[in-house]
Amino acid sequence: MRLVRVAAAALNQTPLDWDANAANIRQAIADARKADAKLLCLPELCITGYGCEDAFYSRGVIKMAERMLAELLPATQGMAVSVGLPVLHAGALFNASALVVDGALVGLVAKQHLAGDGLHYEPRWFKPWPDNAKGTHRLAGFDVPIGDLLFDFDGIRLGFEICEDAWVANRPGLDHAKLSADILFNPSASHFAFGKANTRRRLVEEASRSLGVSYVYSNLVGNEAGRVIYDGQTIIATCGETIACGRRLGFAPVTVTAATIDVDATRMRRSVSASFEPEVMVDDSRVVPVPFVLPEASPVPERASVADWEKSEHLKEEEFTRAVTLALYDYARKSRSRGFIVSLSGGADSAAVTCLVSMAVRRGVRELGLAPICEAFGLPEVDESESDPVAVLTRSILTTVYQSTRNSSDITRHAARKVAEAAHATHFELDVDDLCEGYSKKVAAALGRELTWETDDIALQNIQARSRAPSVWMLANIKNALLLATSNRSEAAVGYATMDGDTCGGLSPIAGIDKAFLRQWLRWLESEGPDGLGGIPELNVVNRQQPTAELRPSSAGQTDEDDLMPYDLLDAIEDHAIGEKRSPAETLAAVSAEFRQYSSDQLAQWVRRFFELWSRNQWKRERYAPSFHVDDKNLDPKTWCRFPILSGGFRRELAELDSKG
Repeated sequence: MRLVRVAAAALNQTPLDWDANAANIRQAIADARKADAKLLCLPELCITGYGCEDAFYSRGVIKMAERMLAELLPATQGMAVSVGLPVLHAGALFNASALVVDGALVGLVAKQHLAGDGLHYEPRWFKPWPDNAKGTHRLAGFDVPIGDLLFDFDGIRLGFEICEDAWVANRPGLDHAKLSADILFNPSASHFAFGKANTRRRLVEEASRSLGVSYVYSNLVGNEAGRVIYDGQTIIATCGETIACGRRLGFAPVTVTAATIDVDATRMRRSVSASFEPEVMVDDSRVVPVPFVLPEASPVPERASVADWEKSEHLKEEEFTRAVTLALYDYARKSRSRGFIVSLSGGADSAAVTCLVSMAVRRGVRELGLAPICEAFGLPEVDESESDPVAVLTRSILTTVYQSTRNSSDITRHAARKVAEAAHATHFELDVDDLCEGYSKKVAAALGRELTWETDDIALQNIQARSRAPSVWMLANIKNALLLATSNRSEAAVGYATMDGDTCGGLSPIAGIDKAFLRQWLRWLESEGPDGLGGIPELNVVNRQQPTAELRPSSAGQTDEDDLMPYDLLDAIEDHAIGEKRSPAETLAAVSAEFRQYSSDQLAQWVRRFFELWSRNQWKRERYAPSFHVDDKNLDPKTWCRFPILSGGFRRELAELDSKG
């Protein structure tokens, strides 16, 4: 047996936060050293942060990344560590991994396949490295090879696939396997989406099996740059099986996963494969000899396991809770906010946002302790001798406000109060009816006529939502807190939101999730809740209500679904029309097969309504506060779903739909 100890790290990095990023890298190296690892894979672009966007164009950023690499070199004594950074070579910018061995830079591997779909825009900044190409580059005082390289440690060969490289058919690993690679590193920045962890794990396991290598996969963790969440999944697989994996969606800034691999075992597995065709005549210039002998590791029985919550039948609910609570915590500390403000209406959306903040505090204290959470929010330390110190801390971080008008009900007032109490929020009740009345009277006087529900329905509804904005913004300013908008994705799709009303805020944490799932999640949170935290029974006062904006007089019996359409149908139409890019006719055919309880005429009306509202309200989606990406059917025009603000509005397609009817 030839045993080698390897490790992968998950890092919570921040774009251009040089010292914090370097501190996390040093901590990962130290933790890997404690685990006796000699080879450590760090995430891609971990020196600069992955989400630097057009800052990658700055020469100063490229030079500072080089300086930080030079400062990190001494920390790698006795180890080999891959560190990601942008490199300017031959007049082009490349996404590269620097291999640092025992304090010296020995080579650079550049990414060959750039992620350019969905929320990734790498081709805007980087160039793909040509297959099999090799050059020489001077970096951090060293003249080293750069390109499509393998590194030879006294007969043990290490190759690289950088994130997207592993997700394409013509992956570099195919070539590396022919060149007798024993270990493949994959430094990644792979975003979180529901269910993606299983796909990623299968990808790594299959690579280790089909390529006959040990595969070491690292990733970012947390809310790195504002919108994108990384789950920190680290995987070490060999011979088609995962032998070690790191925890996902944790609050720790650094997590290292280590394992002992048997190089001889993977070599023998590859040698008996009938499909393996080695390159026996090869240009040795692509294989870089490294003057460092990997010491023999002690045999360690590896047993990969995942957390209990990852095996739950409610995995999507668990993932949503952990992803968004982690993202909220990271967003607050990285923006240096001292807390959160929520306009709590007593309905589902604002209740969900309130509970997510409360659970973010509870998770943070469980995983990091009271003192680090107080420090993250710039608050004085809470006395642990308090009967419920987490509740005391939450009241300092979370403020909720119920703002009533004459159209508000005692039901929602009571619901808001109960949810605030359960979340341990500081709660206020304000009456803004006089503000709405004042605005209405001023406009009526200017127009010279009375405003009525028959002639001015939308205006009278919207002024109520907009009159609630100034007071919560004022509280956010006074408390140096982050105001959270409460609109969901289903509403964003059809513009069922008041701009500068329920959309006001610096962050929109649930704008990436559909209303149907959100209601399902709230019912689960009431009865069961996330592993280790439990449920919130007080949510029954929200879950038993029909969603309503409460902007018309109570005699109107207003509900969201009467204004729009059933939410499950709305989400299905959105999936077909926007997610799958189907035409109105194709969308109608798809939902007609699924929703047989409705007449064909009624479904056609709802499909028409969706397409009209979708195209009419792109300007609203452009103005939404940043939202979190939680699934790969997001509507965020900044990162996922671009659509013109002005368009033909599907007029011809909808006319043809009518003619077929």
